[in-house]
Amino acid sequence: MYNRLLDITRRHFFSGSAFGIGGLALSSLLDNRLFAATAANPLAPKQPQFPAKAKSVIYLFMAGAPSQLDLFDYKPKLNQYDGQPVPEDLVKGERFAFIQGRPQLLGSPHQFSKHGQSGAEVSHLLPNFGEIADDVAIVKSMHTTQFNHAPAQIYMCTGHQIVGRPSFGSWTTYGLGSENQDLPAFVVLLSGQSQPDGGKSCWGSGFLPTYYQGVEFRRSGDPVLFLSNPEGVSRETRRESLDLIRALNEAHQADIGDPEIATRINSYEMAYRMQSSVPDLMDVSKEPEHIHRLYGTEPGKNTFANNCLMARRLVERGVRFVQLFHRGWDTHGSGNGDDIVNRLSELCRATDQAAAALVKDLKQRGLLDSTLVVWGGEFGRTPMNEARSGSKFLGRDHHPRAYTMWVAGGGIKPGVTVGATDDIGYNIVEDPVSVHDLHATLLNRLGFDHTKLTYRFQGRDFRLTDVEGEVVRKLLV
Repeated sequence: MYNRLLDITRRHFFSGSAFGIGGLALSSLLDNRLFAATAANPLAPKQPQFPAKAKSVIYLFMAGAPSQLDLFDYKPKLNQYDGQPVPEDLVKGERFAFIQGRPQLLGSPHQFSKHGQSGAEVSHLLPNFGEIADDVAIVKSMHTTQFNHAPAQIYMCTGHQIVGRPSFGSWTTYGLGSENQDLPAFVVLLSGQSQPDGGKSCWGSGFLPTYYQGVEFRRSGDPVLFLSNPEGVSRETRRESLDLIRALNEAHQADIGDPEIATRINSYEMAYRMQSSVPDLMDVSKEPEHIHRLYGTEPGKNTFANNCLMARRLVERGVRFVQLFHRGWDTHGSGNGDDIVNRLSELCRATDQAAAALVKDLKQRGLLDSTLVVWGGEFGRTPMNEARSGSKFLGRDHHPRAYTMWVAGGGIKPGVTVGATDDIGYNIVEDPVSVHDLHATLLNRLGFDHTKLTYRFQGRDFRLTDVEGEVVRKLLV
């Protein structure tokens, strides 16, 4: 009885209605056309903050962390001291993911040789990369704050180790929109063992409206779930249904201005357009035979090579951001299925030809100048043998202090090497590059000052680079 009386008192009525009346007054002052414009085309092409060198990105994410010491960062001294205990002062107080006690140094079992005019020293496991050595910039001084896979992958993709932040691809599409309204602006392609440890957070939109999130293309069945019409539903019937749903959603959008309603409208319309655009896109069998030989593709299979060819086809059609994840690089040496002799060789055979082919193909089509190609994992591997549980297989633990990535195209200086590590590859001794530094540099090539590409959320202006990061000038043309 008390609560009911409280509900109908004069004082309670006026205090409770104040916010509602204020909201009505505010809504009458706002221009609903702002919301309608957003709903009409939230991914329309946008101009960057200054003239850009690149307009699209292909990110080859090697989930699991490739061993830089066996691929790119040649260390003769490490080979010389192979099998000796690591200097105690070097690892004193250090935390490792799995190494216990004082481990032994581990030289690389693989041979290195110089390639191209740049003289880049590359492992024999990457013969095809050697052919593009003069087209890429190698960064040997990457470092991160994370040493476990899931947080490190999320950090590499979003600039923060905890889920909930927008991914690099989402920030890119937020800033630039898309040049193709019949395909998603941000596409994700998976190959290897399974999804990355960081899961879908690696391509999520965080607090940005969800039309900026990555769309995963599957390799079997419908490329995107629920793309096909149900049995008995014609394309005309689908169009009529969507028109009615759109009208209802737009009316709702005009009333409350929720950006997620615009996302819903955009998703329905995109799915309808993709019924025509995606089948032709996914049919790589139409590519000429010399392209299949270049990439090593096998139409119909879920391979990294097929995904690299698909990435070229996507950017060729104006898709803004394509991210490939190939999982399986976690070479601890607990057996021959995860060591740096057998497993690492297998991974390189599965990826080296296609990654190099992608750069060659983009270059011959005149697309490399406007496309950033990024290759790398979430951290590096230790210069010591992990020897978990006394394993005799050679393997390396997680190492966040130093690792290698490479970048090509889109205003990146070709044929250069940035950064260096010490004689055994443990610490960086020249030009350290953080994850935020790399993100700042890539955004710069896309036409953005990383400190000014922001989104206000919960009273704060957030950005991809959080509160730090500097453009790596040595990487720029």
